[in-house]
Amino acid sequence: MSPSIVPEGQTRGFIVPIGGAEDKVGDETILKRFVRLCGGRNAAIAVIPTASELRSTGRRYEELFRDLRVAKAWVLPFETRKQCEDPEELSVLEKANGVFLTGGSQLRLGTTLGGTPVAKALRLMSARGVHVAGTSAGAAFLSEHMIAYGEEGATPHAGMVALAPGLGLTNRIVVDQHFRERDRLGRLLTALAFNPFAVGIGLDEDTAAFIGPDETLEVVGSGGITIVDPSSIEYSSMDAAKQGQPVSLVGVKLHVLIRGGTYNLHTRVANATGALADD
Repeated sequence: MSPSIVPEGQTRGFIVPIGGAEDKVGDETILKRFVRLCGGRNAAIAVIPTASELRSTGRRYEELFRDLRVAKAWVLPFETRKQCEDPEELSVLEKANGVFLTGGSQLRLGTTLGGTPVAKALRLMSARGVHVAGTSAGAAFLSEHMIAYGEEGATPHAGMVALAPGLGLTNRIVVDQHFRERDRLGRLLTALAFNPFAVGIGLDEDTAAFIGPDETLEVVGSGGITIVDPSSIEYSSMDAAKQGQPVSLVGVKLHVLIRGGTYNLHTRVANATGALADD
């Protein structure tokens, strides 16, 4: 699914993939920044815990946002595809100026929300300025192409990763989460080897990419973001590799950015420090 067209005179909302395990009991840097982005005490945040099998997940985030003194926070579980067609649920969703997708299973997100009025509404809301964040599985689901599952390890090899359609808020990135903690460089490289158009975003835990309407990404949190730019790739053996065989990639560009770093997804220029506001 491709991003919706931004209506004339409006600005696309921020897209905020989070690597998972974001701080919830200390500085809460990422969550606080998301709340400020959504209007602070005027924020109205809808929590979608569809990815999680735990019924407590949505309520936990609802309480976290209320503790951060937002105007409103509520849970929309969307547990079935039929529920995703409910006009009343959709009208409640569209009252939000911020949406937060929790962690769990990105395949559960895809199979439950994919192709439904909820997914369409989220793309339209994003295009007209609503900010959408996702943590862990929720982060993977935000883009057009989603890593569904894969193997650990630093060396890419054929069959290492499975891709599936995502929500489609952006087609410029492929996201992988828990990146350093779960040794996922190989599967992100494998995903990009199929089509070197997108930029790979490897998110460490407690780390987020705040992607603005100008396509500039800012790093927030305690870890790093690995940016993999395959646009200048000179050679790939992906087309000839058999299942399980390692894949050769020549000419891939890689950046590691920490808090305050920026990356422009259009120009593909990285900066070690940016104009990140104090948290």
